[in-house]
Amino acid sequence: MPWIISGIIVSYFLGSIPTAYIFARLLKGIDIRKFGSGNIGATNALRVLGRPAGITVLILDILKGFLAVAFWGDFILSRSAYLPAELLLIVLGLACICGHIWTVFLRFKGGKGVATTFGVLLGLGIKIAGLKLIVGLAILSWLLVFISTHIVSLASVVTAVTLPLYMVLFKQSYALVLLSVILSAFIILRHRTNLKRIYRREEKKLF
Repeated sequence: MPWIISGIIVSYFLGSIPTAYIFARLLKGIDIRKFGSGNIGATNALRVLGRPAGITVLILDILKGFLAVAFWGDFILSRSAYLPAELLLIVLGLACICGHIWTVFLRFKGGKGVATTFGVLLGLGIKIAGLKLIVGLAILSWLLVFISTHIVSLASVVTAVTLPLYMVLFKQSYALVLLSVILSAFIILRHRTNLKRIYRREEKKLF
């Protein structure tokens, strides 16, 4: 049990690393929360810091979720048998996503969690049979909406809505279905203001 607790804590702190905030401080000496949308995610980093920095932030935020599940998860699994492997990986992934959304380093006000959620799903896809197709479908859903609209928030919300449907359609475990519902709720709730702007047709396109 101590290994599980330490695993959750480390995953949370890994997710809490405010990548966009750090890059903005290092590259421009600014607080990214005071520019653009005010969000500390990759999309705002792309707008405020430019394409190279924005893409780097995106990759690192994805990497946080991936490492929490694919590598840190293996480390904890090799030292603890208190939880089934699938459930332990889900818990570690959720802890990492919660860290990104509610980062301890910025008074628990973080990003929207899309990139880190994607990283967690990638990690789970490697470890859990049957998830690779679902992750692929989620990526395809995001790309289709984004290519059609050029609106990142809309693509993220649509993908969040479809994720539980894919889980049920391809008969994943109850734990994975529940995870997908939680992740979907996180993303939709974190995009409340975006959804209002989309409804008013005021949401900005990425390009």
